[in-house]
Amino acid sequence: MAATVVRYLRSAGSPTSAATAAARDPSRIDALPRPDLRAVGEDERAPVSPAEFRAVLGNFASGVTVITAPGAEGEDGPAGFACQSFASLSLDPPLVTFMVARTSTTWPRIARAGVFCVNVLGAEQGDLCRSFAVSGADKFAGVAHAPAPATGSPRLEAVPAWIDCRIHAVHTGGDHLIVVGRVEAMGAAGEGAPLLFHKGRFGRLAD
Repeated sequence: MAATVVRYLRSAGSPTSAATAAARDPSRIDALPRPDLRAVGEDERAPVSPAEFRAVLGNFASGVTVITAPGAEGEDGPAGFACQSFASLSLDPPLVTFMVARTSTTWPRIARAGVFCVNVLGAEQGDLCRSFAVSGADKFAGVAHAPAPATGSPRLEAVPAWIDCRIHAVHTGGDHLIVVGRVEAMGAAGEGAPLLFHKGRFGRLAD
């Protein structure tokens, strides 16, 4: 599946890429029409400043996750990053999605692995989130984890829930990529409040 992701990134923008991908894998979900893999040009920008965009969208509270993947051959350990743009997508087949910046240095490692595990963080795991939000650091230092059952991606200890996935499709979305994963295994502790992110701060549900 990692090869599928690489082929997608190379062929994005090709008018025949969607049909070719569908012929190879009928279960694949493609975005139509497929956009060019590029950032928005200066002459295409909407009359909304990045600061205003962040301020307004910051009113939408979201959960917080850590996306992890096993290290590929020749890499130093597993990969992971903190992610709040995660959501369920489809019940049948079971699909989830997360968004990642195209400038991310972690995403290419996840793409090469072809698999990932979504670790849903609990209310007391803000420090764990911060450790995975730092670029260039050893994010797994001192973090207990075990291989997820289907893909071997790191399943972080004591998270309220986890979702083990294989990469199903990748679509472009402006300066981000939209990654779709097919759920292979999952589990939940069934207790504890979630970690929330709202207006640039961590929060929790009020009792």
